Amino acid sequence: MRRINAVLRFAAGIAILSLTLAGPAAAETIRILGFGDSLMAGYGLADEDAFPTRLQAALQAAGHDVIVINAGVSGDTTAGGAARLAWSLSEAPDAAIVELGANDGLRGIPTADTRQNLDAILTALGENDIPVLFAGMYAPPNMGKEYGADFAAVFEDLAAQHEVIFYPFFLDGVAGDLALNQADGIHPNRAGVDILVERILPYAEKLVVRAKGE
Repeated sequence: MRRINAVLRFAAGIAILSLTLAGPAAAETIRILGFGDSLMAGYGLADEDAFPTRLQAALQAAGHDVIVINAGVSGDTTAGGAARLAWSLSEAPDAAIVELGANDGLRGIPTADTRQNLDAILTALGENDIPVLFAGMYAPPNMGKEYGADFAAVFEDLAAQHEVIFYPFFLDGVAGDLALNQADGIHPNRAGVDILVERILPYAEKLVVRAKGE
């Protein structure tokens, strides 16, 4: 009996030592889908200067174990986004940043259509239990005040309806500033992207917390 007890104590000691040496389990990397148009894709920029890459670097510098997947398609409308979402979800993201609508506004697409498409995207993400950071967009001034107000309301209403993290204007701090945009005056340059990342970072950190279920 003494021999059996000694063996059991030895085995228990080995098990405890193994757990101690192994240390804490590695944290799971959070995969964030950057789902958007040319503003997300990094039109006119090197890959390392695109918004998803710069945001990933900023989140990692803040201590978050994340990968930001560039799922931006230049020229995409909300209809295009809704059509390709299922394919993009094959990336198995833990969270998503939805940045779409700029091309709808530029083309004067009826706001009812924009609302329907974005609603479908947010609904699908919700059904897949994917937390969302939803970036709003403003219509160009030349579209008129009524269209602009209706356009902005689409994002505000859907954000409240789907209870997502809402960032009211993706181009905040950059739109209209020639020094922060490329020659077309529409797409941010590297300095502009850095401003976008700096301003949206606190919202992105909230997204990471939600993705972890904290």
